[in-house]
Amino acid sequence: MTLEQQLQGINIYLVGMMGAGKSTVGKVLARELGYRFFDTDDLIGRVTGRSIPEIFETDGEAGFRTWESQVLGELCSYRRLVVATGGGIVIEQMNWSYLRHGIVIWLDVPPDRLFDRLQGDTSRPLLQHPDPLGRLKDILEQRRSRYAQADLSFTIENDDTPEEISQRILTRIPKILKATPMSSS
Repeated sequence: MTLEQQLQGINIYLVGMMGAGKSTVGKVLARELGYRFFDTDDLIGRVTGRSIPEIFETDGEAGFRTWESQVLGELCSYRRLVVATGGGIVIEQMNWSYLRHGIVIWLDVPPDRLFDRLQGDTSRPLLQHPDPLGRLKDILEQRRSRYAQADLSFTIENDDTPEEISQRILTRIPKILKATPMSSS
């Protein structure tokens, strides 16, 4: 039986910190599985007609999190999707009820590596801070226990390519499909 047959259309949700590579890996993973790819941050921008920094500025983080939950709720009603989620999606307990409709995969990247990837990125409202590396470490520490609830986790090394990460994920998915009975609803 192929992995696609084993999955039975179950969605895959990628979680992790900003800059972890969820969108990049997600596109490769979707292509490998013949799934469609969505990025919740991109969808929020399309739905609202505003950028993420604009939403944070006008609606605050709480307003953004509301949009994030709405978009995730819509996505989980579809099948055969790979979804790159926003880094903070794991904060809201309600979002876990949506995420549990699929397989949740944590891309775990050390804060120093995230900092290297995100230097100069002004599109990340939570990093507009005097000490962005310290802020990344604080955010990761606050979210670590939530990320750890994922079905699978992968520590990303400096030289891992999106294709290599995708292959590691594809290799490990069958092990959890056997270990945890999942409904195809």
